Amino acid sequence: MSQVSVLREPLDIIGHLLSFEGKQDPYPLYEQMRVHGPVADVAGAHFFVTGYAECAWALRASDVLLSTDAGVQDLRLPGWREHASWVWLTRNMLFSNDPQHARLRRFFGNAFSAQRVQAMRGLVEHQAEAVLDHLAAAGADGAPVDLVAEFSYRYAIGIIGGLLGVPAADQPGMRSAIGDITLALEPIGDPAVLAPGDAAMSRLAEYFHALLARLRAEPGPDMTSAWIKAADESGDVTDEDLVANLMLLLVAATEAPQDLLSNTVRLALEHPHLHDRLRADPEFVAGFLEESYRFDPAVQVLNRVAATDFEFFGRAVTAGTPLTLLIAAANRDPARFPDPLVFDPARAENQPLTMSAGSHYCLGAALARMSVTAVLPELLRRFPGMTLAGPGTFRDQIVQRGHAELPVVLG
Repeated sequence: MSQVSVLREPLDIIGHLLSFEGKQDPYPLYEQMRVHGPVADVAGAHFFVTGYAECAWALRASDVLLSTDAGVQDLRLPGWREHASWVWLTRNMLFSNDPQHARLRRFFGNAFSAQRVQAMRGLVEHQAEAVLDHLAAAGADGAPVDLVAEFSYRYAIGIIGGLLGVPAADQPGMRSAIGDITLALEPIGDPAVLAPGDAAMSRLAEYFHALLARLRAEPGPDMTSAWIKAADESGDVTDEDLVANLMLLLVAATEAPQDLLSNTVRLALEHPHLHDRLRADPEFVAGFLEESYRFDPAVQVLNRVAATDFEFFGRAVTAGTPLTLLIAAANRDPARFPDPLVFDPARAENQPLTMSAGSHYCLGAALARMSVTAVLPELLRRFPGMTLAGPGTFRDQIVQRGHAELPVVLG
């Protein structure tokens, strides 16, 4: 009997999805949810969305708001302001609705324009060379190496840390704090689980306030120094805004790229017959990366709430109703992708929703793509005999899903 032949109710499926075992392999559960149609309606009180067209519409619609916005939180989650992790998250552009989102996105967005991202290539290539040297040293004795700790994390934080002016010596010690903070993005039953994230966010806020003071006194070539100057001249952005969004950029541009890179490398090692093309064909590398984003994305779930009453693909949604967008399921929607359960780097018109869409489309998407395409061919050239030393494990998270460990042997 197949895993989708027994019809489970949506809330039962979600319960299994939120278990540790469900988070290790959520894809069969997404297919069980899909049996209920592209929009699973729980008595009009909650909607779980697996359809690509439906998720894409919700990501762009003005009728649908971020559930993490401070104003929305006030209505839905009394007591949230007692938690530093949630308070700081609502102050950044990613987790706020307009007008705050638009104001902050205008201020910070220019730094990630296509032209400016191209100017970052030198830093990216330098970090790629440095992390490959580090990985070679870590695996020199032939023993298994954790690719997440020794490669993916170091590479991701090396890039964003360099751009933000975070000294290289400070970067390795930030891993646990970044991981603790991402727990605030998960569905929370007991607020006590936020304690590590609250403490980490407070420490990181203190760190970035000190960094602002240092770079205001002695500016450098980094983006933070430029933002300080622009904020001081315009008066449109406060130090609190700067700190909140610097923390966002550090956490988001470390954790998500780390997970995307680990997944992409794992998929490459699972398909050794593609290595020659990945070493030699940049266009194929770009297609491989896009397919890895579709097939096993780091961002699996996004939550929204209805701002007004509206009709959603034939269903009546009332203001205040939550919509859970199962992005990883939408990326495997057979109505959008032929043979969606097959990993196909040559897939045509491949547009996964992993980087979101609309006004909240990932600010660092171009930088993330450049980072992976710069290092993946070099990794396979440098270590042609690299193999997986085990299946790897995933963190106990579903919104931001990624490997806890991924052991490899360099060969």
